[in-house]
Amino acid sequence: MTFHEVRFPTDISIGARGGPERRTEIVVLGSGHEERNTRWAHSRRKYNAGYGVKTLNDLHAVIAFFEERRGRLYGFRWRDAMDFKSSLPQDNVSATDQLLGVGDGTTDQFQLVKQYGSAHEPYTRVINKPVSTSVLISLDGVLQAEGSDYTLDTSTGLVTFLPGHIPASGQNVTAGFEFDVAVRFDSDQLKINMSRFHAGEIPDIPIIEIRI
Repeated sequence: MTFHEVRFPTDISIGARGGPERRTEIVVLGSGHEERNTRWAHSRRKYNAGYGVKTLNDLHAVIAFFEERRGRLYGFRWRDAMDFKSSLPQDNVSATDQLLGVGDGTTDQFQLVKQYGSAHEPYTRVINKPVSTSVLISLDGVLQAEGSDYTLDTSTGLVTFLPGHIPASGQNVTAGFEFDVAVRFDSDQLKINMSRFHAGEIPDIPIIEIRI
């Protein structure tokens, strides 16, 4: 897949609107009861960057970014201001925020993930666009060192432990991190009415999450 490892301007995305979408089929029976079935195992996020455009310079930055991505052709990174940490938004990232797995003495690769909920039907989301400088990895709470204990692929979110540092059987592999969302523009055209922009109308700049 064609993807550029570059982030959409954060000062614009922080004012955007959007969030996760799911696809649920609902059949109402003759009794009035419902049968519900989900068509998607994973949610998909949609945003509108237009709400973050406040000035003509912002608008020009979006146009430049759009042209370099060739519209919908190339994916890119997006900072979701409401959900970009392994911890709660107002908490500091900790190396024990998320459980990646339990060691067995031989498995050397673990995928970064984030869990939502806990009591009923927790959802595990794969994190494949971590922010490299933010990632913390620990084994049973003991912080590990990137480069000497493990390596991190920031384009996939895959953590690989090096020989001699593979998690022992029963060891909890945990992580803390910040992350971006892999997205693309959801239109090959930016429809901008300059007269209405000056009057306060928000341009429509649709963004949609993509699978990597």
